[in-house]
Amino acid sequence: MPNVLKDPPLRRLVWITLALFLSYLAVAMAMPAVAVHVSHTLRMGNVASGLAVGIAFLSTILSRGWAGRQADERGGKAGAFRGLGLYALAALLCMASVLPWLGGGTAAYAVLLAGRLLLGLGESLVVVGMIAWSMAIMGPGRSGLVMALAGMGMYGAFAAGGPLGLWLLDAAGFAGLMAACVALPALGALMLWPFAPAMPVGGGVRPSFAQVLGRIWQPGVVVGLQGIGFAALGAFFPLYFLARGWDGAGYGLTCFGVGFVLVRLVFGTFPDRFGGVPVALVSLAVEAAGQALLWLAPSAGVAMAGALLTGVGCSMVFPAMGLVAVRRVPEHLRGTAIGGFAAFQDLAYGATGPAAGWIADRLGYASIFLLGAIAALFGLVLALRLRGQGRPAGQEPVGG
Repeated sequence: MPNVLKDPPLRRLVWITLALFLSYLAVAMAMPAVAVHVSHTLRMGNVASGLAVGIAFLSTILSRGWAGRQADERGGKAGAFRGLGLYALAALLCMASVLPWLGGGTAAYAVLLAGRLLLGLGESLVVVGMIAWSMAIMGPGRSGLVMALAGMGMYGAFAAGGPLGLWLLDAAGFAGLMAACVALPALGALMLWPFAPAMPVGGGVRPSFAQVLGRIWQPGVVVGLQGIGFAALGAFFPLYFLARGWDGAGYGLTCFGVGFVLVRLVFGTFPDRFGGVPVALVSLAVEAAGQALLWLAPSAGVAMAGALLTGVGCSMVFPAMGLVAVRRVPEHLRGTAIGGFAAFQDLAYGATGPAAGWIADRLGYASIFLLGAIAALFGLVLALRLRGQGRPAGQEPVGG
């Protein structure tokens, strides 16, 4: 990792990453807690639990193109701040779902789903906005590093947020957890308020979002296949442990996040240096191995090792394939490309929750991780077809 003290743009990037980490805890703390709340408090079943977790990604998917265009035309900071406001509003709406007069049944679940949908819209604006803002600060030659640090902030939040969210759920109830999720994005906004926005990049013709997707769909599908394993782990690891009678249900995302963040700290510059595809190939193989360990785990320790290995494998796929994606479009379309690229991962996250819940009802929780291993292997095969793309900066044009 470059020396932060000697690199002013990198110092700003690190500060943005820290703000992203703190604000993204509002997403991360809720993810396993919502599944447990729906399953154990509302008693709505595994499919309903998966839907409550995954539905946030529906609004994220539908808004990625709009969020990307906002970042391209108005700058990333403006979009990020709108998203942080929506984080807080979403948490307030989820908090309202526990009001006594709703009765704790279907009505409460419907209000919770509405809050989760609003959270997904905020997530789209925050992530696309902050990445586009950071790329404008760092320049196109360090796009891979920008995405690596952004992901480190997000998944570092998942590492801390999993056990913290379940602890708050137990200690303060669902309303107390949501109150914390209101405060965190406000803190992130205060941290970023003094920074000047980066000016949007002028450019030529702006094609439709569908045309941009046509340029980036292959790396997008790879990152989506990678995301299935993480989504399965995030939504069902606690329930998997509870069903087995194992201790440590809240630490699956922690193990995942530790592996994820360590790899990004040590190898975050590898896509820029060696190209995106070689990094993705190794990463997907490691993710498949981690998911297989989770599937076959005879004990809590082996399952934790599988979660750690899954984090190691997932860590560099997004920045590696993202580098391939953004180099397929001109600079003034990179916000739109980031939004479209991330939508493939969102689609995987949103679809995996209810689909994995349906599988768990019929085949047990362990079978969910077999699905994740198979998806990672399919991603590896597709990534093999992209060899020669996403090479180190200076070896290929950033054409239109």
